Amino acid sequence: MATEIIVPSPGESITQVQLAKWLVTDGEYVERDQEVVEIDSDKASFPLAAPGAGKIKLTVAEGDSIAVGTVIAVITPDDGIKPSPVRPESSSLPAGRPLPHEEKSRQQASPLAKRIMEEKKLDTVEVIAAFPGKKITRKEISAFLSKSGITTAPARIPGNRSEARKKLSTLRLKLAERLVAVKNETAMLTTFNEINMQQVMNIRERMNETFKEKYGIGIGFMSFFTRAVTIALNESPQVNSMIDGEELVTPQYTDIGIAVSTPKGLVVPVLRNTETMSIPELELKIKELAVKARDNKLTIDDMKGGTFTITNGGVFGSLMSTPILNPPQSAILGMHKIIERPVAVNGAVIIAPMMYVALSYDHRVIDGRESVSFLIKIKELIEDPVKMLTEGQDPVKLLLEI
Repeated sequence: MATEIIVPSPGESITQVQLAKWLVTDGEYVERDQEVVEIDSDKASFPLAAPGAGKIKLTVAEGDSIAVGTVIAVITPDDGIKPSPVRPESSSLPAGRPLPHEEKSRQQASPLAKRIMEEKKLDTVEVIAAFPGKKITRKEISAFLSKSGITTAPARIPGNRSEARKKLSTLRLKLAERLVAVKNETAMLTTFNEINMQQVMNIRERMNETFKEKYGIGIGFMSFFTRAVTIALNESPQVNSMIDGEELVTPQYTDIGIAVSTPKGLVVPVLRNTETMSIPELELKIKELAVKARDNKLTIDDMKGGTFTITNGGVFGSLMSTPILNPPQSAILGMHKIIERPVAVNGAVIIAPMMYVALSYDHRVIDGRESVSFLIKIKELIEDPVKMLTEGQDPVKLLLEI
């Protein structure tokens, strides 16, 4: 009995998706639970597996937009026997090697002529036969096209002038829509600062191997920044707020989104309740989400919500940028590349590993004083990480109870 592959709902309020890529060909034998297609929604991409074994008939083309619940393929059982490919008996040549007349044809045509024949989808053997004994050049191609009644304009510009076109994915279209909306609907500003990364780098150099032995993962910068942001948000709850209609919503928790670039577009998986998480817990969770993003396994729940976002353009070499807000959030922190440069410390010029950081914020919610204070708090915590143990308070003052 034939079985159907039906597009499931990827999340609440999503009614349309896009068939991104077939992983099998029409008529191919597929195994039960074999991934056969990738689906794009406006929030995530996900694969669908075959519900049974047999020959698959594809009913929807790649790039098509389809409604949730649509049948996109039918699988007909084939007694569990997977057909083996049979090589044609008419040719004893190795697979991929051209037939003799094809090889001869290519040898008798100039590179430009070959390209024109490919562009015009001409039969190489037919063109060769029309000019026996001659090397095929652009002149012969033009004569052949004229004789065949095919018109063509002479090539005037050297070099390749072709274009590649493909339909934008649903994820990319939704991302574009959201980014334009941010620019049009918020009063976005950006404030900058710089951070001396020496203390954090010293901790990594001294403790990385011990940390890795215990937790199975190295120490990264993102966990330190996530912890610092969490503490700073606790002190500046306005930065953790967002507008909902005519109300200002201030969550009493911190859900930090970590922006990740994937081949299909930017995704932002979310760390939930970071106020309850330690540096090791943050590292493990960040790694888990990064692996899921890389393998295209993120779910809608992984990316739902979020009260603040961190993005790290430094991994691509960015020295400074103005990150764009992730609505409906009111602020986003941009990390950048660490570069050694001369700075003044205690009246002396030293070479230090410095990072520019940027905070973009919605001025409708956050004032300049709050945005600057928030960024300075992050700078203080990263430059003196021990303060993270005391929720940003000076350990000496706590010791002396002053």
